[in-house]
Formats: sequence, structure tokens, C-alpha cells
Amino acid sequence: MSKPYSQKMRLIFMGTPEFAAPGLNRLLEAPEFEIIGVFTQPDRPIGRQQLLTPPPIKKIALAHNIAVFQPEKIRLEIANIKKLKPDLIVVIAYGKIIPQEILDIPTLGCVNVHASLLPKYRGAACLNAPILNGDQETGITIMKMDAGLDTGPILRQAKIKLNGKETLEKLHDRLSELGAKLLIPTLLDLGAGKIKPQIQDNSRASYIKILKKEDGQINWQKSAIEIERMIRAYNPWPGSYSLIGTDKKIFKILSAGEIIKTNKHQVGELFLQDEKLSVQCGQDSLVILKLQLAGKQATTAPEFIRGYQNLIGHIFQ
Repeated sequence: MSKPYSQKMRLIFMGTPEFAAPGLNRLLEAPEFEIIGVFTQPDRPIGRQQLLTPPPIKKIALAHNIAVFQPEKIRLEIANIKKLKPDLIVVIAYGKIIPQEILDIPTLGCVNVHASLLPKYRGAACLNAPILNGDQETGITIMKMDAGLDTGPILRQAKIKLNGKETLEKLHDRLSELGAKLLIPTLLDLGAGKIKPQIQDNSRASYIKILKKEDGQINWQKSAIEIERMIRAYNPWPGSYSLIGTDKKIFKILSAGEIIKTNKHQVGELFLQDEKLSVQCGQDSLVILKLQLAGKQATTAPEFIRGYQNLIGHIFQ
């Protein structure tokens, strides 16, 4: 580590969910860094019992006796951050916009680990997008933050190939680990002046909107391949679901299988094809492997067929 930095680089970490945990753990193991504070979201009520639960990043920080800050508004912490005198701020899935006044505080600025190959897929739902769109690759971008939404200059990128079978959970874990692996050498090179930040090509930029619960409702007019991607991209949240019956029960589709080249049923119709639970889509049909009726346990398709034979032939809404 080159001067004017001390033996250890003073670092503030900002992150909240499990995605940020491998990065924080790598930084804690690296002797070149001293984590002087962790900023994360406030504890939130979780689950049916709405138990107040700390974010994963808070648990890690407390286990290492690191000061934790959980402001509702990060802007109110400007004075505190200045007092900490960080050389660098590392941000991974913090969940809040960092104002310019904070970006300007650290000597080396603020660095963000983003789960896409910027400038493609700027925004929060960057993990879902490549699955949803059937992309052949995705990756990690480490960038120097500016006041825009994922618009800062790129420090380093790493790509992974996609095989068209990835679930959100598996892609989340792969990219989380990849980002953590890439982070330490990138920060060391940045501190040593070995990286020339590359300005993003805004003409190639795309933006992903924040997902809402209603985005999970399936439009069965779409093709079977589009719906199969949606089911992989939206599990566990916001989930992929339809409404069934006159009482419009929520019917979650947790996992789908093969696509059947049949179009002889009404769009949205639940039917059996060679004893496989299937749904007619706008183009072709989709085999359902795992599902869940509102208020019931998740069940496999064979279990559902045995227990809910009366729903075969119903039309999803």
C-alpha cells in the first residue's frame, strides 16, 4: 500500500443483505484494511410473527466488535462519517442513495460492488434481469461511485456464463462470491494508483426498475419460455403467482420444468399432459414442478394432483 496511507487503510463498509456478507468477510480477513464502522439498514420486522430482526451485515459487524450505524436517513450521518476520517467507503447492496456530500468525504472516494456488467442493468433488480431476459452472460462491476444511479467510472469487471437454468438463489450466491473475490485486489490496486477508472458508455446503458409484489403476477398470454424464466428470476421474491377460482386464491408457482409444444388448451388452463401438471401459455405449455396454494404448504406437482384433482381444468386469472 503506497503512501500517504497508513499501514492499514481506514474503511467504512455500507451494506445490508446476505449478498454483501462475503465482501465484508473478505475485508475483515485482509490485513491491509481497518474497518472503522459499518452502516446498514435499521432492524426490520420479519416473518409471520413480525419479529424485529437485524440485517445480516449487522450480525457480522457485532461479532467482530465493529461500530454499527443504522440511520433511517444516511444524509443525517455526514458529520459522523467526517469524524471517522475514512480513506475509503465500500458499498455493497446498502439499499440507500449515497449523497454527494458523503461521496466527497473519503480520500479515495466510494467504491460500489454492482451485480451486473455495467452500463447494462443499472438499478436494484440487476440479479433478476439476466435470468428474466435469457442472457448468456452476466457478472460483477466494481465502480467508483458518483451522484448518478450506477453511473460511476468502472474500476474492474468479471464475467460469468449463464446456461439458461440458473435460479435467482444460485445466481445470487455466485455473484456475491465473485464480487467478494474481486474486491480486495481492486481496492489494493486503487490505493496504489494502479487503476485507471473507465468512464461508462451511457449510450449502452439500461435501467431496471425496482420490483414490486404485483410484478410477480403471471401473464399467461406470454410464451412458456418467458414464464419459465420469470419463475426462476422471481423466486423467492416477489414470487410468481396467479389467481384461481371464484375466490381468487393466490397460487404460487415455485418451480417449472420442460416446455411442451402444445397449444390446444385455453390460455391459462391447468391440465394434465402425460400425467404431468401443465399450464397452457400464449405460446406452448409449461410443466409445473412445485407450487403452493395460499395458506398451504408448498407441494410437488404429483402431490398437488392427488390432493386437488378438482382444480385440473380451471383457468388461471
